[in-house]
Amino acid sequence: MTTTTSTSTTPQDDATSLRRTAAFVREHDTASLLPRLLPGLAGPELRALARHCRFAHAALLVFPPDLPTLHAQLAACGLAFDAPPVPSVVVRDRLARRHGYDPAGLDLRILRPTALGSGRERREVEVFALTVPPGSPLAPVADHERAHRHEAHLAFEVDSADPLVLRGLCALLARHGAHADGGGYNPHEDGTVLYFTVPADAGSAYRRLELHAHGEHPDILAAHLGDHPGHHAEIHHPENDRPENHRSENHRPENHRSSPPPGETLLHLLTGAWTTQALAVCARLALPDALDPDTATTGEALAERVGADPETLTALLRYLAMLDVVTEHPDGYRLTGLGALLRADAPGSMRSLALMYGGPFYQSFAGLEHTARTGRPAFDHLFGENHFDHFARDPELAGLFDQSMAASSPMFEPLPAHPVLAAAAARTTAPGSAPGTVVDVAGGNGELLGRVLAAHPGLHGILLERPHVVDAARRRLDDAGCGTRCGYRTGDFADIPAGADVYLLSRVLHDWDDARCREILRHCARAMPAHADLLIVERLLPDDGSFSLATAWDLHMRCNTGGRERRAGHYGRLLADAGLELLGHSPLPLGAAVLHARRAALPAPARPPRDTPAHATAPAG
Repeated sequence: MTTTTSTSTTPQDDATSLRRTAAFVREHDTASLLPRLLPGLAGPELRALARHCRFAHAALLVFPPDLPTLHAQLAACGLAFDAPPVPSVVVRDRLARRHGYDPAGLDLRILRPTALGSGRERREVEVFALTVPPGSPLAPVADHERAHRHEAHLAFEVDSADPLVLRGLCALLARHGAHADGGGYNPHEDGTVLYFTVPADAGSAYRRLELHAHGEHPDILAAHLGDHPGHHAEIHHPENDRPENHRSENHRPENHRSSPPPGETLLHLLTGAWTTQALAVCARLALPDALDPDTATTGEALAERVGADPETLTALLRYLAMLDVVTEHPDGYRLTGLGALLRADAPGSMRSLALMYGGPFYQSFAGLEHTARTGRPAFDHLFGENHFDHFARDPELAGLFDQSMAASSPMFEPLPAHPVLAAAAARTTAPGSAPGTVVDVAGGNGELLGRVLAAHPGLHGILLERPHVVDAARRRLDDAGCGTRCGYRTGDFADIPAGADVYLLSRVLHDWDDARCREILRHCARAMPAHADLLIVERLLPDDGSFSLATAWDLHMRCNTGGRERRAGHYGRLLADAGLELLGHSPLPLGAAVLHARRAALPAPARPPRDTPAHATAPAG
């Protein structure tokens, strides 16, 4: 057992901590806390993080002499609670490990009193309480924990349980110095928690941050725990799991249920195509637009609204309920937050993606065997022409494709704050300086360029695209108020405008094989002046074989365009072949990354030997 010299402590120490924590919860909000926890977080990145998660509670560990004393302290702080204290497991076990105690001998309880924010928003103070009567041998433990506050943390509730959003949030936290620090899934409250430690220079006394998301996200949790060197220390025995445990009392998924038999696992994998088609048909029938999140609608009424067979539609709705797209109630079905992303008019709508992945891309992926055997795109084999020519000849399909590309725009949210763009904007503020110029090569409907120009009013933009896409981009950028600062050029990669300060290549290179990528990059290098920067947005294949969206997209690109995803080193070699140098890369949401390149420095000319006349090295004539 660990021995610690006891200092003079009284219950008032806990009362002071409770009062300060309650005041903290009431006074602070999401937008003010995040920059304090993550120094440097600002602008579009701060807005993106604040849009997807909200400050939910602050947690602390206290040591009252008895529970009535704790209740009186909570009441004195104006903290109201209805539910009785419930046992703790995870924090109890961490406490036992730190101090060498048997966990069974620590009666640690959890209370969750409510504390309203300044705008009357409901928050909580999460209180972990271990009773330590006067003269208890646990007094040194209490002294140590009060001094070091190991269990104090701030929790943020993730509003969307979309795994892509969660990956983006984790990437954004990592970008600003947060490190994985454990986590787990609580089956009793159906919530996944991801813990982080904040950077050492954070302007907050709290050193730990929690993201809490509804639902089970085993892949994300496994990746998160894999980044946490000590995560194996947080394994708990199944008999310690109790239904009353709070969401911050989490367990790794393998600890609360046994793994399914291999045959069952394989069967789930084999029927994955059914999920794709169910989501695509849901979008095609406009079911999300016909459903209401607050009022249940029967299958019969929905069938009449969307023009479907009632019995079959009800079977589809039951399947969608398994996917958490809808919820089933005695009086019908309601739309979930996940399902709302399939509405045509939803912010960040992913309906177009569902139609693409359940339509032409679904058909081409069925030709994966052709691609695997020949190395050639299944899309060309199926449709008799390449992906780009086929879409260009069908305006409706081309529009759907452009919309699907825009549906992945959350990956762009941190990009306007990239140091390269910030530096280009700063140069324009110098007296007498000309506006900096950003060229978006094959920039689609202008989603990325619009974000950059909106974030940096001193910059001008040029968008290079096909004629019909340029027209759509012009309308979009005009509507966004950036049109007066943007020029447009129709053409191919050979038409990249010269003399700009920053060049953007977003999700372009993965469309092509290596030979075509070198050609595109050479066009960029010829257009770039010596001071210019090139930013490339792509998904990167991991070097260690870990889980990555890029691994799936690699097969997708090979089937559809003949392109592929690549590792950072592979891009570095392609850049070098084009006379460019990869300077580094950093993560973006949705499993993406931004690579930074510049023109490679020319080698210094060799000096002639000392006994050789200088003119001997000059070219003849």
